[in-house]
Amino acid sequence: MTDDIKKRLDVVLVAGGKYHDIDFARLELLKLLAEDERIRTRVYEDYSNLHAISNADFLITYTCDVRPTLEQQKVLRDFVANGKRWLALHGTNSILQFLSDGRVDCPRVAPIFMETLGSQFLSHPPIEPYTVTVADGDHHLVEGVEPFQTNDELYLMETHGELHVLLETEFEGNTPGFVEENWEKTKVPVFYLHPVEKGEVLYLTLGHCRGHYDMIDLPEPMAYYPEVERCAWDLPVFYDLLRRGIDWAKELSLKN
Repeated sequence: MTDDIKKRLDVVLVAGGKYHDIDFARLELLKLLAEDERIRTRVYEDYSNLHAISNADFLITYTCDVRPTLEQQKVLRDFVANGKRWLALHGTNSILQFLSDGRVDCPRVAPIFMETLGSQFLSHPPIEPYTVTVADGDHHLVEGVEPFQTNDELYLMETHGELHVLLETEFEGNTPGFVEENWEKTKVPVFYLHPVEKGEVLYLTLGHCRGHYDMIDLPEPMAYYPEVERCAWDLPVFYDLLRRGIDWAKELSLKN
């Protein structure tokens, strides 16, 4: 029996936040992690258990508007900088503030966090189909992936540092309801790697999901959201990318 087969992998999954069906996303990610019997997963709603995060082999996050404190930002940065890997999904890079006029602002109040992730969410157009294309077909994380169409939130972001873009899309137009709503034609990263000293972040912006009871945190709470949204979760290619991301996160741990 090889060391790789015997090695236990301790993982932290942070799944929490607003405006999304976190229960659905959490369960789907746990099922994927459970495909490898070596993985033992601890689950949290935020970044407050710094001991668990610091001692994890790798980190996975699916959140929306979960704001780390300054201390938590520094621990997350150090976690990656010291040689660990972080698979960040969908709204991890979002900080949202509803203004009195109803618009959504995305204040830059967690700079260390966003600089570690390599991006900060700023806005998205209404959910509608768009095409995702391959930016680097030679990279093993997207090798064999063909361009595909998804019906999801198209994340428009401010980027930080050098990103190795694997999948991308294109956008030009307006994003009503957000402070930063006017966008010239631009290439938009969808799946990218962001090196941070000895470690790395892998970010996938796809994966919006919402159920009937996930909009109670609005300034005017909605007790029952009329439509269940699963977006990229309905696509086999999305699960393929998640599995590749988990395998990528395991690689470095198994080498150490």
